[in-house]
Amino acid sequence: MAIIKSVRGFTPKIGKDCFIADNAVIVGDVTIGDECSIWFSTVLRGDVNTITIGNRVNIQDGSVLHTLYEKSTIEIGDDVSLGHNVVIHGAKIHDYALIGMGAIVMDNAVVGEGALVAAGSVVLSNTVIGPHEMWAGAPAKFVKMVEPEKAKELNVKIAHNYLMYSKWYKDDESSDHAD
Repeated sequence: MAIIKSVRGFTPKIGKDCFIADNAVIVGDVTIGDECSIWFSTVLRGDVNTITIGNRVNIQDGSVLHTLYEKSTIEIGDDVSLGHNVVIHGAKIHDYALIGMGAIVMDNAVVGEGALVAAGSVVLSNTVIGPHEMWAGAPAKFVKMVEPEKAKELNVKIAHNYLMYSKWYKDDESSDHAD
């Protein structure tokens, strides 16, 4: 069963129809929208500041979300995908953005609507990635513009796929305890 823990008087709030993996950890001042999936070994640590997650967001296995005490918060829009082993530390991620596997997005960085951050990239503190831009590298740099329709289509597809995957686990819960 997932660890969902209050700290400093803050209790996580989880929306409707969310999938929270058995070994996910959600602590403190965390608000999760509807139809989200928080995958295995993911940590959302809202102990020192606020983490707000929109609707249909998937935060894939091994990802860590945290902030700086009294200095940064996390805001994630709707239909956002965070790949496996992503670190978000006090950043703002707008709707339809995709953060690739193993990427790191640091304090007060902003990832624009429909933007793509390539796998393994390091987005430094205070970096502003515009809407529909693709960034890659360590440190991450602008690579190219992405067609808004294609970016939205891709990111909505991924978000909906993860919603589908999460339902597989809900369907199997009743068979887990057979015998």
